[in-house]
Amino acid sequence: MTHASQRLQVVAHRGASEDAPEHTLAAYRKAIEDGADALECDVRLTADGHLVCVHDRRVNRTSNGRGAVSALELADLAALDFGSWKKAETYPARDEDPDWEHRPEDPADTSVLTLERLLELVADAGRRVELAIETKHPTRWAGQVEERLLLLLKRFGLDAPTAPEESAVRIMSFSARSLHRVQAAAPTLPTVYLMQFASPRLREGRLPAGVRIAGPSIRIVRHHPAYVERFRRAGHQVHVWTVNEPEDIDLCVDLGIDALITNRPREVLRRLGRLGR
Repeated sequence: MTHASQRLQVVAHRGASEDAPEHTLAAYRKAIEDGADALECDVRLTADGHLVCVHDRRVNRTSNGRGAVSALELADLAALDFGSWKKAETYPARDEDPDWEHRPEDPADTSVLTLERLLELVADAGRRVELAIETKHPTRWAGQVEERLLLLLKRFGLDAPTAPEESAVRIMSFSARSLHRVQAAAPTLPTVYLMQFASPRLREGRLPAGVRIAGPSIRIVRHHPAYVERFRRAGHQVHVWTVNEPEDIDLCVDLGIDALITNRPREVLRRLGRLGR
């Protein structure tokens, strides 16, 4: 096992989302059991001010309901099933269901997940599990998302780490404005600037003011591996998403990536030689 593979943080993308429905309690429990170092989640604000873990602007893809998250109240979302689509889509012809299906039926496992409940799960994990929280923009609630997020983190004592490197939570976004709001209110919380395209700024290794972690897609890293070294020379960490294929895992190790965000935390840990450690 190389030093790079030991140091590389394995982050479960929307939980163990290949094995269980994304952003559900089932997916995050599985990720913790699998040994993930950190959990990634997307957050959106409901019409009545609750932060929920949902990626899309609308609930149509991942639930049996319809409508925009921002226009629905938490009670509306709680009445929806965020899990059955996964079974129908991924396991239609299998005799054996995945492990999460063998557990006693618990509606909470595939109900809408609030960020508060996810923070409770992490607090009860019995070991250090970090959290990478992505704010989704644009949204009708704009800066209220960051305001509610920081208030919630404060309740858990996570909003003001002594230094960024000590923090168990980091805030990610494709929106530089979102990260600026977080930095202004909580300067020691680490922030990650997510990138889908190789902009001129990125090619030079530059990030928005105050951001210390680059978040390029695996596609960018695959096509432009030299960018990683430019970020490093500028003093930045590099967290890559979404890394699922063996050759991409190996590439991240070779490049000395700091964190790898994956739908398959167990498989990544196995390839790194860290399973069962």
